[in-house]
Amino acid sequence: MSRNELRIATRASALARWQADHVAALLTARDPDVQISFVPVTTHADRHLDVPIAEIGGKGVFAKEVQYAVLEGRADVAVHSAKDLTATSSDGLALAAVPERGDSRDALAGASLDGLPPGAVVGTGSARRRVQLAGLRDDLEIVGLRGNIATRLGRVEDGTMAAIVVAAAALERLDLLARAGQIFGVDEMIPQVAQGALGVECRSDDDATIDRLARIQDPPSRLRVDAERAFLARLGGDCDLPAGAHATVDDGGLQITGILASESQGTPQRATVRDESTSAGALRVGTALAEQLLALVGPAS
Repeated sequence: MSRNELRIATRASALARWQADHVAALLTARDPDVQISFVPVTTHADRHLDVPIAEIGGKGVFAKEVQYAVLEGRADVAVHSAKDLTATSSDGLALAAVPERGDSRDALAGASLDGLPPGAVVGTGSARRRVQLAGLRDDLEIVGLRGNIATRLGRVEDGTMAAIVVAAAALERLDLLARAGQIFGVDEMIPQVAQGALGVECRSDDDATIDRLARIQDPPSRLRVDAERAFLARLGGDCDLPAGAHATVDDGGLQITGILASESQGTPQRATVRDESTSAGALRVGTALAEQLLALVGPAS
């Protein structure tokens, strides 16, 4: 294979292809000679859209088979929604780039929160969203939801649900942001770890690809994602409790705010930690945030 050829593995959904195309455009802008091809992958999770994520592998289930394509040499690069990645990289892989992060917030599609009648049915497959939504409106009927964005929006269109909670970035990337009745501020609903960011992986011994991917890294976005992943790692790496974190970078350093709830107590605890905006600072703030919340809630196991 030519040094200028790069094979990108991606799931076949419209959103995953947008993400792969976006990374390809970023790479081409920095190296017009690169020749990019795509390796579509259908994952086990994509084939079983009626089964809750926790029952088919939990966090990382959407990423594993895309990662295998790289590890087995069928592709050179894997592009993921960073929120789908586990807290630590798989053996043999490196998270080589986090491009500039998109909108990290959650959106309510179909209605605004105030516009929902009492007892309205709202769909989400996320325990994190469920506990925070219940804290905003305890009269709603919150039900499970899976599928791609079109399938989820279809539940609103056919009247099965009055509204659904989805990532604002997903709607924006598919030109569907007009379907959002409300976008929640992070003070109302803490996002999922790394939501709105892309994670670009390659083999950890592929120095040439690591160097090429470094050109599309956005340092502030990487610090934010690293801090949030450190939070998840301290919780256990594949924590299925209601948990979320949101980091920001400014002139004063790196700040992260997060929530954590237990299975028995639905009301989440919240905390904020601040440190310097360095790689070491990102690890410290994420870890410290998790430890503070674990002390309030109890072990996430």
